[in-house]
Amino acid sequence: MSNFYEERATMIAAGDLQEFVPFGRDHCKHHPNALNLQLRQLQPASELWSSDGAAGLVGSLQEVTIHEKQKESWQLRKGVSEIGEEVDYDEELYMAGNMVIWSKGSKSQALAVYKAFTVDSPVQQALWCDFIISQDKSDKDYSSDEVEKCICILQSSCINIHSIEGKDYIASLPFQVANVWPTKYGLLFERSSSSCEVPPGPPREPLPTLFSMLHPLDEITPLVCKSGSLFGSSRVQYVVDHAMKIVFLHTDPSIVMTYDTVQGLHSVWALRRVKTEEGNVVLKFSEQGGTPQNVATSSSLTAHLRSLSKGDSPVASPFQNYSSIHSQSRSASSPSLHSRSPSISNMAALSRAHSPALGVYSFSGVQRFNLSSHNHSPKRHSFSHSPSSNSNGSFIAPETEPIVPELCIDHLWTETVTRLRKKNSQASKVFITSDLCGQKFLCYLVDSELQLRCVKFQESNDKTQLIFGSVTNIQAKDAAPVEKIDTMLVLESSGNLVLYTGVVRVGKVFIPGLPAPSLTMSNTMPRPSTPLDGVTTTNPLSKLLGSLDEVLVSPVPELRDSSKLHDSLYTEDCTFQQLGTYIHSIRDPVRNRVTLELSNGSMVRITIPEIATSELVQTCLQAIKFILPKEIAVQMLVKWYSVHSAPGGPSDHSEWNLFVTCLMNMMGYNTDRLAWTRNFDFEGSLSPVIAPKKARPSETGSDDDWEYLLNSDYHQNVESHLLNRSLCLSPLEVSQMKDEDFSQNLSLDSSTLLFTHIPAIFFVLHLVYEELKLNTLMGEGVRSLVELLVQLARDLKLEPYVDHYYRDYPTLVRTTGQVCAIDQGQTGFLQYPSFFTPEPPSVYHWVSSCLKGEGMPPYPYLPGICERGRLVVLSIALYILGDESSLSDESSQYLSRISIAPQKPQAEQEESRFSFRHSTSVSSLGERLVVWMTNVGFTLRDLETLPFGIALPIRDAIYHCREQPASDWPEAVCLLIGRQDLSKQACEGNLPKGKSVLSSDVPSGTETEEEDDGMNDMNQEVMSLIWSEDLRVQDVRRLLQSAHPVRVNVVQYPELSDHEFIEEKENRLLQLCQRTMALPVGRGMFTLFSYHPVPTEPLPIPKLNLTGRAPPRNTTVDLNSGNIDVPPNMTSWASFHNGVAAGLKIAPASQIDSAWIVYNKPKHAELANEYAGFLMALGLNGHLTKLATLNIHDYLTKGHEMTSIGLLLGVAAAKLGTMDMSVTRLLSIHIPALLPPTSTELDVPHNVQVAAVVGIGLVYQGTAHRHTAEVLLAEIGRPPGPEMEYCTDRESYSLAAGLALGMVCLGHGSNLIGMSDLNVPEQLYQYMVGGHRRFQAGMHREKHKSPSYQIKEGDTINVDVTCPGATLALAMIYLKTNNRSIADWLRAPDTMYLLDFVKPEFLLLRTLARCLILWDDILPNSKWVDSNVPQIIRENSISLSEIELPCSEDLNLETLSQAHVYIIAGACLSLGFRFAGSENLSAFNCLHKFAKDFMTYLSAPNASVTGPYNLETCLSVVLLSLAMVMAGSGNLKVLQLCRFLHMKTGGEMNYGFHLAHHMALGLLFLGGGRYSLSTSNSSIAALLCALYPHFPAHSTDNRYHLQALRHLYVLAAEPRLLVPVDVDTNMPCYALLEVTYKGTQWYEQTKEELMAPTLLPELHLLKQIKVKGPRYWELLIDLSKGTQHLKSILSKDGVLYVKLRAGQLSYKEDPMGWQSLLAQTVANRNSEARAFKPETISTFTSDPALLSFAEYFCKPTVNVGQNVRMGHHSDYTVVL
Repeated sequence: MSNFYEERATMIAAGDLQEFVPFGRDHCKHHPNALNLQLRQLQPASELWSSDGAAGLVGSLQEVTIHEKQKESWQLRKGVSEIGEEVDYDEELYMAGNMVIWSKGSKSQALAVYKAFTVDSPVQQALWCDFIISQDKSDKDYSSDEVEKCICILQSSCINIHSIEGKDYIASLPFQVANVWPTKYGLLFERSSSSCEVPPGPPREPLPTLFSMLHPLDEITPLVCKSGSLFGSSRVQYVVDHAMKIVFLHTDPSIVMTYDTVQGLHSVWALRRVKTEEGNVVLKFSEQGGTPQNVATSSSLTAHLRSLSKGDSPVASPFQNYSSIHSQSRSASSPSLHSRSPSISNMAALSRAHSPALGVYSFSGVQRFNLSSHNHSPKRHSFSHSPSSNSNGSFIAPETEPIVPELCIDHLWTETVTRLRKKNSQASKVFITSDLCGQKFLCYLVDSELQLRCVKFQESNDKTQLIFGSVTNIQAKDAAPVEKIDTMLVLESSGNLVLYTGVVRVGKVFIPGLPAPSLTMSNTMPRPSTPLDGVTTTNPLSKLLGSLDEVLVSPVPELRDSSKLHDSLYTEDCTFQQLGTYIHSIRDPVRNRVTLELSNGSMVRITIPEIATSELVQTCLQAIKFILPKEIAVQMLVKWYSVHSAPGGPSDHSEWNLFVTCLMNMMGYNTDRLAWTRNFDFEGSLSPVIAPKKARPSETGSDDDWEYLLNSDYHQNVESHLLNRSLCLSPLEVSQMKDEDFSQNLSLDSSTLLFTHIPAIFFVLHLVYEELKLNTLMGEGVRSLVELLVQLARDLKLEPYVDHYYRDYPTLVRTTGQVCAIDQGQTGFLQYPSFFTPEPPSVYHWVSSCLKGEGMPPYPYLPGICERGRLVVLSIALYILGDESSLSDESSQYLSRISIAPQKPQAEQEESRFSFRHSTSVSSLGERLVVWMTNVGFTLRDLETLPFGIALPIRDAIYHCREQPASDWPEAVCLLIGRQDLSKQACEGNLPKGKSVLSSDVPSGTETEEEDDGMNDMNQEVMSLIWSEDLRVQDVRRLLQSAHPVRVNVVQYPELSDHEFIEEKENRLLQLCQRTMALPVGRGMFTLFSYHPVPTEPLPIPKLNLTGRAPPRNTTVDLNSGNIDVPPNMTSWASFHNGVAAGLKIAPASQIDSAWIVYNKPKHAELANEYAGFLMALGLNGHLTKLATLNIHDYLTKGHEMTSIGLLLGVAAAKLGTMDMSVTRLLSIHIPALLPPTSTELDVPHNVQVAAVVGIGLVYQGTAHRHTAEVLLAEIGRPPGPEMEYCTDRESYSLAAGLALGMVCLGHGSNLIGMSDLNVPEQLYQYMVGGHRRFQAGMHREKHKSPSYQIKEGDTINVDVTCPGATLALAMIYLKTNNRSIADWLRAPDTMYLLDFVKPEFLLLRTLARCLILWDDILPNSKWVDSNVPQIIRENSISLSEIELPCSEDLNLETLSQAHVYIIAGACLSLGFRFAGSENLSAFNCLHKFAKDFMTYLSAPNASVTGPYNLETCLSVVLLSLAMVMAGSGNLKVLQLCRFLHMKTGGEMNYGFHLAHHMALGLLFLGGGRYSLSTSNSSIAALLCALYPHFPAHSTDNRYHLQALRHLYVLAAEPRLLVPVDVDTNMPCYALLEVTYKGTQWYEQTKEELMAPTLLPELHLLKQIKVKGPRYWELLIDLSKGTQHLKSILSKDGVLYVKLRAGQLSYKEDPMGWQSLLAQTVANRNSEARAFKPETISTFTSDPALLSFAEYFCKPTVNVGQNVRMGHHSDYTVVL
């Protein structure tokens, strides 16, 4: 049998024959659009409507089919899945006419259309292309960039690009494109060259021919080439050679193959990004040489350009399309418009163009493109030579910058010139293939010479270059690569299909079942070049017999009995052998599938068989291939392949036997005469190669059969089984005759291929054996392998190995067996490799020695094959020996790598792959092990297949890690240790911010029956967990809704006439409306960030309902009846707030784009105020940055005051602290002080100026920008101008300037760099206490020369205007600096004389400012609050005590008592700031006491001394402070205060107080309990603006403080709610947290237990957070390493996944923990019933049936009569 190689006709059977029809063709026929389009194009209208319509139609249909035949084309590629796992199907891109159809499918998966596109003009080309969406243009590693997978459809004038995500772009093409190629970076265009493109005139440099486009929104830029000459330096220039045609482009490696039509040579170039210096070389043209051909006379050029731009250019011009497209829409005289106007359906696609830097290289008009292309030659056309040089300026506009090239090609290789080269030897097909040993070839098929040329190439060691080697020619008519098995199919000119690997021939491919037509044609296949009649069929039969081994097509469809083929096919069957249908070409190779086109036009798709199907054989082949030299390895694989894939080849089961036979034959064994291989059963598939001499099986049977059974492995296994002796089964006598006569003369043939490599092969197979022992699933394979190894070990006389196998498998390994002697003379030829060890390496042995602590030699391993062994060895070394270095340096002390030659690149690659790169914190060895194993790709599934003993250390490590994992491990690690909660958390962490589990998906239609009050989208689940005992949320909702009519309850007294009564009702309604209009601000706080809008629907804004209903008859009361006077514009600010509240519902994570914002614009003018508020809200939640600048400009030019206010504040808030220039410009236009003094006076409404000033503060927050600070400082004391300007509402402007100045210098204190000359603190002090106005420095001197004609102020500062702003500015500049000297300025005056000079209200601000500066001195108790009150007030004030004090006449009681309440309020407010969002208990108690006090004073008899207005203000301030401390907590006591104040509507209660009370209510439930306030500097600044303690008197009052600023609290809100979500049910649940605080100067490090969902304290105060057991798996989030991880969890709705332990129930189902499996059962041991109260049943079950049973049968009844009957227990027993 060993001679079967000598037979020449090795055949390879192709499988899976099926007819192939492109799927798109069928789909096109049924596509509704296709027919009409084709009809319209093909026939004139008259014919369509001719009298015999039917016939006309039929005719046209025939034409359609013909038409499609010509135009259709398709391409196939390997399926690409979106997620990235392996998929094995084909994707087809089919194009015909105007349609492109993309379909996917395979054998297992039905074909289906994925996308179909129809375009306007015929499709020239369609292709797949991946665009890189990256920010930087450098040639770095692109793995990190996002890739946009697209389909590109080329039409004659433009290219359509559709991405999988659904974006589509259209890029118009500035020239005719001959071809477009997808590259690694984007698209490459080949410009079609036309003969007469050069304009008349002197010759000039040609235009570039190759262009690239890196993204659909980028410029099309010319390609640069860099060709190095041997001697000189390399030259960089544009690709302008028309003779150069691209024939092939490959993405990895990124190379281009071109063909020079003039020289007839192919070249290969590397494609890469341009380096900047190369781009500059091309752009800075060398000025040398004024030779005439460089001089283009500008006149002709201009003429050419003009003709182009008019659109009447000659047809031949390359720009013809380009100009004609544009000339229709634009006049040629607008060079500034961009030439490419991408029509983009999705606005998001514009994001690339948003950055200002990209605008630099944009085209400007048609002329610009042409010009730059003319100019693109390496030598500049020096225009100065032309006589009319002055006219050049007219069209060389300054903005025509050159286009910077993006891609560059480097020359790598050109084929050598032969003399016989034909001119048209352009390659018709090019591909890259690699042979079985990984050697790569670039193959190109030259049709004219019927040659396939294969160029060998490889990467250089440093991976930077490709090195090309020798060229091999193979005669071929067509060829295609078979990627999956590293071979290629070649169609020889004779018509044979032959398989090659690299340039080694493997064998012919045999295709069963091709159709066989009549026997008329000769065997010689007509070449396309020879006419048919030239071939005379003289003697067909002899010719057939002559080419016996060329037999190709089999008449028998499926030939299983292949012996017949072998023996008789050539002679008897040749009458059937016809070659009418020959294979014409090969196309569409995908993996191991390929399509054959037959001569009759049909197509057949075949599958080339794989190298090996069973895992065992694959592993062995890999190992042997690794160890042999390349040439021998290829030969070995080729031989194996031709045996394995022969027609009627083996199935999986017998593949191993076939492999053994084949391998041993190649080693020189005679397998026919070796006992154990002789009996191999090949399942009756007696392939011609293996057993040509076996007779046909006879029906009767013979003695041999019995012999066969006795000799079978099975029988011998049973016989030698240990049980046999115990069962006393006597062994059967087997005739040993045969064996004996074999054993005489068995020796090895030393001439065979692998003879010398036997020891090496044996050793690697032994390593494979050890590797397979580590996989419990491969037991079968191990047993098969042992037999082969034993035979080899005996023959090589390696006793230790035989012994080793015997110990492993005593039943399989017989002590004696056949030995094939190796001649003494031949043993010298056996090469024992350097790594061969006489002792067998064993993993188990190694591990056990490790555990015992003995030293061990390093364990040998084959890279890429014995990965498991390596993993086990290293993990044991790490975990048991505790050697942390074992993972870092290729671990040489534990592993010895086996290699035949030093293969450096591979080693490096290995190292980089397995190095321990993980940055996360790892403390113990177990953690290191687990993290490393996941990095290597080890999963739970692998763990389950490791043998138990080996897996034990790994399982131990996993067990320890599971108990206490770190929170920042990646997803894979958490999966390995079995913590789904963590892996889900990690997985969510990588998702883009979007909807989280908790976003309530309430469909918008649910609440239509009751009108939408704007609070439907709150997440009920979480809120019901936080406040589970009562319905406080419903109550808040009732208090804050403003969409329903209010109840107007007025009693009609007898003396009131009906008319007066109506007026009375309307007056009462007007009072109530003051409250209704104040509600939206609070509602905005309550619903903050709770909603994800649907991009297709406008945002629902609830109506602001100002009507009432009067009981008893529920009659409507309306303010518009005209009976009473209603203030004008009363509702404008209320609707603004309503719009803000609606907009603030939108969560920052929502997907919103510019189009949606504009889409929300209301149709009615009266809703403009709401929209203005909506815009401001979008700024506060960060979405306004997406609004296009164009639209912002649109809104501002409308001149609507509210819209401007909302927009300016919104844009500024969105760009907080960025110093963004464009926003600064936008704001400066609205601030006269920031405009140059000579600018025109703009008439900007006062409120808009105020908003702009605060906006400047926001944009420059914390930057201490000098110029801004200087202007704002001057603006605080801006005097009123002569013409009544700046005269009204000056207070709010001054306050805004003060707040803005404070923000700009926020917290900088005394180290304001570079501002010492401005004397900021002194100037502010002067503004605060008054004094002479300083001379106005700076450029605005002119404006303030003449004083106002209306207001007489003199030359002193008007303190009433400037004091609040200056005070707060000082507070913010010195915030938290504890600067005592500044704080002393702010002390309340302590003499009566001085007190008379200060407005009591300002004392509140001073006290607040002083406390904010002395931040660390604030203490949460009433004693500290009182300490802020000066002694004189404390002693003499009456407001806070009931008894009248005897007072001297020089004390003004009113002043004193007012000063007292305001100072207290200021101290309380500072307390609120200090403990904002902390829920500090002592602060809460202290403030609550003061709030109660103020409520008592309000009703006290002497309240009139202080004045109710002042007391109300102070109460509101204290209430706000209380709400700040308890922000988000929903505290019941504060809610009661708010509810009480909500009901007070008469008397002093004006709009402003309602506003304050409902803001307090909103803060209390901030974001539905998900948000709290932060105490960072920026938050305090925002809160100072929002909670400024002077409230508007009525709804249009902006005199002291702009109402829009009330919403800036959003900037201080931060998500701090942690919601545990059960990972199995995906529902929020309760979990116990342990929070550890860092130690501070006030307290030690402390721990506190909280029941989540709960608001966490501010993160900078915490050290760690831990989910505590025993119900849930523990989880630790360590904040000492950084708060980023926790912040990202909180920003995604605070979802923290937790996992219940087995046997535990959640806290909701089992509050007391009595129902867990570990809890004691109720009936303990004793069987008698326990007595206990029926109420306790509810803790054990929630089953309503049982509960009601207990309710009715186990409760004591009241009636005495029944009581007797019930029994006499006091506790009624329940038997559970």
